[in-house]
Amino acid sequence: MQSNDARMLLHCAVPTGLAGVVGAVVGGVLDGGKGAIGGAAGAVIVILFMGIGLYVLQRTAKSLPHLFQAMGLLLYTTQILLLAVVLALFKDATFFNPHVFAFTLLGTTLVWIASQARAHMKAKILYVQPDSSPRDDAQKTAATGANS
Repeated sequence: MQSNDARMLLHCAVPTGLAGVVGAVVGGVLDGGKGAIGGAAGAVIVILFMGIGLYVLQRTAKSLPHLFQAMGLLLYTTQILLLAVVLALFKDATFFNPHVFAFTLLGTTLVWIASQARAHMKAKILYVQPDSSPRDDAQKTAATGANS
């Protein structure tokens, strides 16, 4: 993982983790231990899903840059659908509060998306990867001019 990828992951995971802590604390205050577990579980699931998605998206950008936009749309759609499946699976859970879980899942997902948008806007990403330095271009021009 390159440094800008790790920076992007850090700028997304930290605010999401903090939102998860807030969700767990609020859940703990409202429903005790079950609420805290529901809030923590929601945050962990979002960080795992979105972190894996970011990793896959960065790998796609490096290996298949022409598929980057389509892969991003497919990835986000898949992540939202998987989160909906997780919500459906745990809607009747008894080992944590499913309402706190659902609200924390929603809140941390929104925080992740907002953090990722902000991190991407702040990142200084080159749109064109330079193949050679200006010095190499000058030498090529001089060599072609000498051969004419």
